[in-house]
Amino acid sequence: MSAPGKFHLGLPAWSHAPWRGTLYTRDAAVSDYLPQYAQVFNAIEGNTTFYGVPKAETVARWAAESPAHLRFCWKFPKVITHELQLIGAAAATNEFLNRMAPLGEKLGPFFIQLHDRFGPARLRNLEQYLRALPREFHFAVEVRHPGFFDGGEDERSLDTLLSELGIDRVNFDTVAVHSSLATDAHTAESKQRKPRLPRRTTATGPRPFVRFVGDPVIEKNEGALSDWAAIVARWLGAGREVYFFVHHPNDDFAPPLARLFQTIAGAQSTSVPPPAVWPGECDGPQQFSLF
Repeated sequence: MSAPGKFHLGLPAWSHAPWRGTLYTRDAAVSDYLPQYAQVFNAIEGNTTFYGVPKAETVARWAAESPAHLRFCWKFPKVITHELQLIGAAAATNEFLNRMAPLGEKLGPFFIQLHDRFGPARLRNLEQYLRALPREFHFAVEVRHPGFFDGGEDERSLDTLLSELGIDRVNFDTVAVHSSLATDAHTAESKQRKPRLPRRTTATGPRPFVRFVGDPVIEKNEGALSDWAAIVARWLGAGREVYFFVHHPNDDFAPPLARLFQTIAGAQSTSVPPPAVWPGECDGPQQFSLF
């Protein structure tokens, strides 16, 4: 029997001022955000690196301010994935990975989000790029071209390649937000920016990676989150290390949506702890961490 897997839950960012008074304490300074975030969540989906490589002193500060249990999952810079589209990207890749390396054991899988025009015809380019990546890091790949969602040979070829390399496929689930009847500006923008693709629940490696974008009405996500909880429970039961990131069209409400998922998932797997009390819900400076 496999040992129980590890469960990682997080949000798309930690530096979000509107969370003061809810997730964070009312008087939280910017320097308090990361430590208070880590009292509740044990992973972060780091999207800021898509826009550029951070300074070395910034990475050093993150390493110093974060507890040992936290895992950072950084997105590859767009110069690699969208401008060079993996061709001639060795120098940029090495610069990025070397810059983030000081985080050490706090590094979760990096995720490589490919351009929506990067289709099955370029699978050989993807293979060459992935095979050249250093083995001391972990990676996941997010595809957005419809050809990789054909349920046929092209999709199987992608999944076979990733399975062979032990690299996970990112399951970017936008079905709930695209099915929403909400007409607010945040949801409209989310629908415009997020791809409309079929839901996938694929685990090609040891660290299944999910990015879930919910309906703005928290309660309307219960069905989809229950389905994901059952899948996550199976992965954990098989000894896999799961990374699950929760998005909401209005980031202000990402924490309660994540808490809802953790509650549902915890009812299906003992590897998922109960949600932690938020620092903003406490009167005193107590530490709350169940990870």
